[in-house]
Amino acid sequence: MKRFYKDVAAGDDGGILLDGRAVKTPARAPLALPTTALADAVAEEWRAQGDEIDPRAMPLTGLANAAIDRVAPDPVTFGAGLAAYAESDLLYYRADHPAALVARQAERWDPLLNWARTRYDVHFELANGIVHRAQPKATLTRLGEALAARAPFALAAFSPLVTISGSLVIALALAEGAVTLDGAWQAAMLDELWQEEQWGEDSLATQARDARRRDFEAAAHFLALLD
Repeated sequence: MKRFYKDVAAGDDGGILLDGRAVKTPARAPLALPTTALADAVAEEWRAQGDEIDPRAMPLTGLANAAIDRVAPDPVTFGAGLAAYAESDLLYYRADHPAALVARQAERWDPLLNWARTRYDVHFELANGIVHRAQPKATLTRLGEALAARAPFALAAFSPLVTISGSLVIALALAEGAVTLDGAWQAAMLDELWQEEQWGEDSLATQARDARRRDFEAAAHFLALLD
């Protein structure tokens, strides 16, 4: 789509105005943001567009659209889908060799699980390999409640954080400041980066990982702008 506007502003109600006209979501709902910081950041995405509008360069706008059109109509069901990751979190499944990989997983993943144990009073069942290991019912309930307490805009940001990392624990730790953005990313990509160290870099895999990192960082930024 060619750019059809000149002026961009964030309205007092959190809406985005293009030449004074309110922007709507794909489902035709008002694109209204819950915080001034997020509204300003979304407005800047529209302002930064060139002669043509590139939705891929507007990740915050995309997450806001998702929050309004997809999450808000049924946040309980949306949150439950993310909470299901607590049943098979990336951090539960460990290598049994080589020793260097075992040590790296313990170094990066154990602090995150220890944080979650203390924060939510939960217990985790760890496993070697990829065979499913059932988790305690109380753990699933409490981690699910941690998501259910969040508003639709936060859940929209959690979606890429959880699905890209494969870990609800990583997403929660990042959201609550228990791990840095880079620390969360390194933990999420640990196995992939290990394989790259052993066998060399694949340019296509690197490009795909870079794209996922951009989405991951955008979601973390979106979440931070809600505070």
